[in-house]
Amino acid sequence: MGCSAKARWAAGALGVAGLLCAVLGAVMIVMVPSLIKQQVLKNVRIDPSSLSFNMWKEIPIPFYLSVYFFDVMNPSEILKGEKPQVRERGPYVYREFRHKSNITFNNNDTVSFLEYRTFQFQPSKSHGSESDYIVMPNILVLGAAVMMENKPMTLKLIMTLAFTTLGERAFMNRTVGEIMWGYKDPLVNLINKYFPGMFPFKDKFGLFAELNNSDSGLFTVFTGVQNISRIHLVDKWNGLSKVDFWHSDQCNMINGTSGQMWPPFMTPESSLEFYSPEACRSMKLMYKESGVFEGIPTYRFVAPKTLFANGSIYPPNEGFCPCLESGIQNVSTCRQTGKIEPVVLPLLWFAESGAMEGETLHTFYTQLVLMPKVMHYAQYVLLALGCVLLLVPVICQIRSQGPEDTVSQPGLAAGPDRPPSPYTPLLPDSPSGQPPSPTA
Repeated sequence: MGCSAKARWAAGALGVAGLLCAVLGAVMIVMVPSLIKQQVLKNVRIDPSSLSFNMWKEIPIPFYLSVYFFDVMNPSEILKGEKPQVRERGPYVYREFRHKSNITFNNNDTVSFLEYRTFQFQPSKSHGSESDYIVMPNILVLGAAVMMENKPMTLKLIMTLAFTTLGERAFMNRTVGEIMWGYKDPLVNLINKYFPGMFPFKDKFGLFAELNNSDSGLFTVFTGVQNISRIHLVDKWNGLSKVDFWHSDQCNMINGTSGQMWPPFMTPESSLEFYSPEACRSMKLMYKESGVFEGIPTYRFVAPKTLFANGSIYPPNEGFCPCLESGIQNVSTCRQTGKIEPVVLPLLWFAESGAMEGETLHTFYTQLVLMPKVMHYAQYVLLALGCVLLLVPVICQIRSQGPEDTVSQPGLAAGPDRPPSPYTPLLPDSPSGQPPSPTA
């Protein structure tokens, strides 16, 4: 049975639609990866018109600083020569807010900015409160004592008398808030009065006091507008192309980014390199493994064992010496510690962490994971659908070409093996009554 004219018209329309779908699918296979890459590169550059500019300006990802203290359990016994006993207290968690200001775009495809940080205590994430008391070594007393080691005996006696008068002890019992953000101590005023420049602070002393409500220096980084391969890389820090804290050109180099963002399309062969003002040096993290976070593919980078190795174990780190034990870096050459001699004394340890969440995570997943995945599958679906629809007019054409009808010829005589045709005329009888013989 063939196709009617209406059916053939419909089949032709489906064929045209199939051709369009196949062509569109083929074009998407060729063009979509390039288009997606171009859109990503356009929207990650540091430019007020890019989608990521506001995220770069004020990072919406919540960062947390988790601090753990070593609480000394036997201070009196330690003064008698016994081994210290400590217990770990914490974490005391602070939400870290970062925002950039003084943003200035330069003519050489760079932008300069100051980034300020503030910390806010998070009781719900902490194991304890800022009013908790911690017993730990009195850093000011120990620092002053170290400075007096090579001084005349008279000066040592005066300092000892000052310690007694001011009620200073080798160990102090302070709250977490005081240790973190500062406390007033009469010893600071005394030292600054008679030994100016001995301490790098004038009023309050706290381990993290200089980090709160402060900036990490003037960074100048590449925007990626003219050259996307250099995006986020540091051009200068505080106007310097390299620092002079260390004893080799390699150690003084300012490499990588400012430590928050890196160029897109990184691979396991890439490394995460950044300059840390707190450590006064560049650091490089190496790829370890792949993973998935909330449906988003990730790469995990970790610090290599050689990062803080001393020069005897890893010769390139010789420039950071005078070296201590591996895992410890002396930053007294760049952090305003005054004339305090280096002392290895474990007081606390801390960790910084951050992860996308909420609307930022949803937007990131939709635009960079879900949409590319949908377009990836859509191009193959369109190509397959187009091929199927193209078969419809072909099948209709084949069905319209049925077998030809056969036509019988009348007047054929019946043979011995063939019955007479009902359409064969009968001849009249002969006069003799015999049937006439057939004529040739």
